[in-house]
Amino acid sequence: MNPMTTIAARAARDAGKLLLNYFNHMDKVKVQEKQANDFVTEVDRASEQIIINAIRKAYPDHAILAEESGNHAGNDYLWIIDPLDGTTNYLHGFPQFSISIALQYRGQLEAAVVYDPLRDETFSAHKGGGAYLNDHRIRVTQQKDLHGALLGTGIPYRDQRHVEAYFGMMKALIKDAAGVRRPGSAALDFAWLAAGRIDGFWELGLAQWDFAAGTLLVREAGGVVTDLSGGDKHFETGNMVAGNVKLHQAMLGEIKPFLSEELKA
Repeated sequence: MNPMTTIAARAARDAGKLLLNYFNHMDKVKVQEKQANDFVTEVDRASEQIIINAIRKAYPDHAILAEESGNHAGNDYLWIIDPLDGTTNYLHGFPQFSISIALQYRGQLEAAVVYDPLRDETFSAHKGGGAYLNDHRIRVTQQKDLHGALLGTGIPYRDQRHVEAYFGMMKALIKDAAGVRRPGSAALDFAWLAAGRIDGFWELGLAQWDFAAGTLLVREAGGVVTDLSGGDKHFETGNMVAGNVKLHQAMLGEIKPFLSEELKA
């Protein structure tokens, strides 16, 4: 790992210890609903503070964008933090959640860490340096088409405007695929795609902290991440498709008929 990735990994592991300490004592955790079906807990906020403190100690002049506390002013370096990706899973004792930390420099992704505290798995990448699971290099699969592919996704649960289009995409993609999985942590979905555990992924309406780290992981593992039209607006729209080059193109072809003008943008 380069120094910035190392700082992120240490911060993620420290925050992960906190998540594990509370995981079996959820009856003691205070929960608030930010908006419909979107929850935040005191654990989210405490995890976020651990990460921010670690980054501020190492890089006091860097900017931060964190899910719970928003923007923290700084220079051209921007850390993008999700302190608990999969909060709903966490609240229900469903064992699929993660911590996601990414670093941008002038809008370009430079470093990424996704940490799974339950499995003690650290997915990391830095620009031009490849992607890793703990100390082992990882790559996306070589799946050539949708036949037999295992896909990951996230079902829209906040914004329902495009739910019919989404299920149309799912119906088109699943007809040849081996299956579709919806585990509930987009950051881990991207990490698992980078590690070859799933072949492709698509989702609508994600926030930057959900996918910033995962995007770099997939790219450094040899994959492609784009918007639904194959362009580069996914950081603006939160709508994305990811996979190796050939499978990505196959997925775009199945998704295209369901794109409204808004989803094409």
